[in-house]
Amino acid sequence: MGTGELTGFLAGLCVAVLPMLAAGFWLGRRTARQRSLGGLGTPVEHATFETLHTASLAAPPLRAGLTEETARKSARRLRTLLGTDALCLTDDQAVLAWDGVGEHHRAEITERLLGPLETGRGEAFRLKCDEPDCPLRWAVVAPLTVDDRVHGALVACAPGESAVLVRAAGEVARWVSVQLELADLDRSRTRLIEAEIKALRAQISPHFIFNSLAVIASFVRTDPERARELLLEFADFTRYSFRRHGDFTTLADELHAIDHYLALVRARFGERLSVTLQIAPEVLPVALPFLCLQPLVENAVKHGLEGKAVTAGGKSHISITAQDAGAEALVVIEDDGVGMDPALLRRILAGEGSPSGGIGLCNVDERLRQVYGDDHGLVIETAVGAGMKITARLPKYQPGVHSGGRLPRE
Repeated sequence: MGTGELTGFLAGLCVAVLPMLAAGFWLGRRTARQRSLGGLGTPVEHATFETLHTASLAAPPLRAGLTEETARKSARRLRTLLGTDALCLTDDQAVLAWDGVGEHHRAEITERLLGPLETGRGEAFRLKCDEPDCPLRWAVVAPLTVDDRVHGALVACAPGESAVLVRAAGEVARWVSVQLELADLDRSRTRLIEAEIKALRAQISPHFIFNSLAVIASFVRTDPERARELLLEFADFTRYSFRRHGDFTTLADELHAIDHYLALVRARFGERLSVTLQIAPEVLPVALPFLCLQPLVENAVKHGLEGKAVTAGGKSHISITAQDAGAEALVVIEDDGVGMDPALLRRILAGEGSPSGGIGLCNVDERLRQVYGDDHGLVIETAVGAGMKITARLPKYQPGVHSGGRLPRE
């Protein structure tokens, strides 16, 4: 099962679990309140709505993992969900956050965590209390489990024993565990994307860097001003390519980096390379995955210009267009070079690689699909001797995709 399918399954599980809570535990505690609403639906419908709404508010902090901060932000919502006098969230060692009355029970709760955390099974027990004003007499511990490993526990405290509370706390703990599992998936996905970006950075080949510096050096004596300009182009290109912040950038910034790259390439090949750019101003602010277009232009140079025989005096033309296509920006990168066997291209996009490279094409295609969905992979038209045309469709608005942002969450 892929990441997207697993995410969808887990999200479905959340929706399936919470209405059960609404129909049971909430109904018993909230019926009087719902009656006052009159005419707006049955008590069960109101309970379901309020439960789902409260859960939706508790979910975002938990999707960042289990820490003191996220536990503090979600504990009150979870206590509201259960309707208990007190609730705490723990990791595998101590209480992270307490919401409600009776916080003097924190040490006692911590001592009783060992069993449930070791076995992964819930436990209910009577609280010891000498405080005359403390209403808490009963606690239910429900472990938080991700991938068969206990990460912590949800502890609900109440004035007396309640079989309904035991069941409800267990269901809410399962829901919290799902959110923590989604957080793990998000972190894994982030690590994967970061590894792919590192792979792209590594692919900014020593060959290109060596050639660029050699070209700059060749101008140092004959045209110092030209050498200075190219050195600045090289510095700006490498600064962008190795920047440390954000997984996304704007189309304007990506094209600006491409311009620096092409300036260095043109300095090396002179009149053998011509470039045409047609960019619609309205698509410049569109956000897209970082280092998404530059590898495609590098591919066009490699297969368009470097692939042609120098003895033939081959010249190459590369065109880059970015058009406004309603809800999308349509980016097309085309060269008139040697092209590629479609069968080889299919192997490259399948991740099988090739002696002539292709890491960049596969990397970009995979990242576009991960961010925007399978309908937004690269569309590549090519044949041996017929050049290559690469089309990328970039949605203008995508939840979680913005310049300088992190990865979108499903």
